[in-house]
Amino acid sequence: MDQAHAEEILKKVIAIPTVNDNEKEVADYLASLFAPYEDQGVTEDQGVTIEELAYSPGRSNLIVTIGEGETTLGFSGHQDVVDPGDPADWDTDPFVPTIKEGRLIGRGASDMKSGLAAVVCAMLAMLEEKKVPGKIKLIATVGEESGEYGAAQVTDAGLADDLSALVIAEPTDGMRQICYTSKGVVDYHVTSKGIAAHSSRPHEGEDAIAHLLEFANEVQARLARLDKKDPVLGKLTSLITLIKGGEQINSVPSQAELSGNIRTIPGYTNQVIFDVIDGLIAELNAKPGYQLSVDYIYPEEPMPGDAHSPLVQLLQKVGLEVFGHTLTPVGGTGASDGSEFVRAKGDYPIVMVGPGSDSQHQPNEWVSLAAYHQAIAFYQQFANEFFGK
Repeated sequence: MDQAHAEEILKKVIAIPTVNDNEKEVADYLASLFAPYEDQGVTEDQGVTIEELAYSPGRSNLIVTIGEGETTLGFSGHQDVVDPGDPADWDTDPFVPTIKEGRLIGRGASDMKSGLAAVVCAMLAMLEEKKVPGKIKLIATVGEESGEYGAAQVTDAGLADDLSALVIAEPTDGMRQICYTSKGVVDYHVTSKGIAAHSSRPHEGEDAIAHLLEFANEVQARLARLDKKDPVLGKLTSLITLIKGGEQINSVPSQAELSGNIRTIPGYTNQVIFDVIDGLIAELNAKPGYQLSVDYIYPEEPMPGDAHSPLVQLLQKVGLEVFGHTLTPVGGTGASDGSEFVRAKGDYPIVMVGPGSDSQHQPNEWVSLAAYHQAIAFYQQFANEFFGK
């Protein structure tokens, strides 16, 4: 594939606004790139299958499989982007990809449409050259930025069960790093209901705020006892991030709410966290007048990994060959689609390595075109060496 075509593909996917919506347009476009090979075939042992898994109207995950074999190499990337914010903060229209001084600027250029496009281009190049080294599956997901629910849907459908290894093309410092492990996340929301009364007669009411504060203090204390330390990711962290309640200054508050954010490590599954919170809620509700309830918002499991695994070592070898530098294994503090794919039935390594810059989620987000083109070569060569070709 020539560079002009590769850049055209990247520009096209960036130009499609997918702010927590509209991923089907990206999925349809990417599917159209593979469709000629599906119709024409490549060779008897190099088939092409294309499937869209609808999440909701206008939102589709895309699964494309090329090649054949018992071993399956997975590549993944998400199609959605974060909101660009105030257009006045941008030097260009965030959905009109613009090239300046070797950089392509646009929302999603770094996170992570450049990684997704690079994987697509690498797979298309293999098809064009009729050199597909083995069975390769592309999984392009919806909704990663707001809860990884596309990856959850794909995982629940069993479409990631057959993988032997998975590379997610998230930006990793211009492909200078390999993220092989990461923290999970538990976002939760607790509601406390009380009984309103005049503040001069508090005994006639139930103070929802006081009950909620009791929960807040105790849950932090209990979570602090989970003090294992991961050698790469550090300790579990817990924050109360939002809190509100009450009606007016001279009334016993009849309602209060808080939200918390917990970043988990592989040493503690999310079920351990649920047990702590649910157990505390049950204990408090056993007291007279307490009415507490909890909801969990898109919890994500931590992603375990091994810095010395054969997959990481192979990625480092290929990185040295393509880039001339060693890719450093690192841990990540944020959740990704990998936190959902770890639930798949297959026991396989998951890593993140992709082009991009440190401009993700910022105005004037960009990717180096040189890094983008190198990423395409990297993914293609990695696939060849993964299958021993």
